[in-house]
Amino acid sequence: MLAEEALDTAGRVRRIDLDETEVAEALSFELFDEDLLTQARLMSTVYTAIAVFEMSVRRFVKKVLIDTYGEGWWEKGVSEKIRKFVDTRRTDEEKVKWHGVRGDDLLSYTELGHLPQIMQQNWECFEAYVPRVDWATSLFSTLERSRNVIMHSGSLALPDVERIGMHVRDWNKQVSL
Repeated sequence: MLAEEALDTAGRVRRIDLDETEVAEALSFELFDEDLLTQARLMSTVYTAIAVFEMSVRRFVKKVLIDTYGEGWWEKGVSEKIRKFVDTRRTDEEKVKWHGVRGDDLLSYTELGHLPQIMQQNWECFEAYVPRVDWATSLFSTLERSRNVIMHSGSLALPDVERIGMHVRDWNKQVSL
């Protein structure tokens, strides 16, 4: 439910080309241990909430920067260090031609920890939305820790999942997403 709520709040666009059964068959789910599959499916719900949170924060940051700087938002609102990081990541991904890239949005190539740095660098633009940069940094750091556990096939305990939900709700209430 948390993931569905986060998706809807972020303004998801529903693109349903496949159904869950087709995907499971294509991935040979029948070959996996049922207990491991169940645990992974539970964590995929948590990952969905974190992924939507990340996408919505990137959308928020971009909107604020565009509203402030217009078309030059990337050069004016993002430090050279982060822009170089993004350029390197994009270049590396483009070299692997057989695999898709993250997308066209430059912020999709940033790390979660870059986002509060961008807010700090443009504090006059973000202070109306975010009470303190250290609050955002702490919140993102906590969510990134949980994200990394899941992304490396780990499992979270219920208190960790509840903490994610609390942080997502706090952020959304604060920035009025």
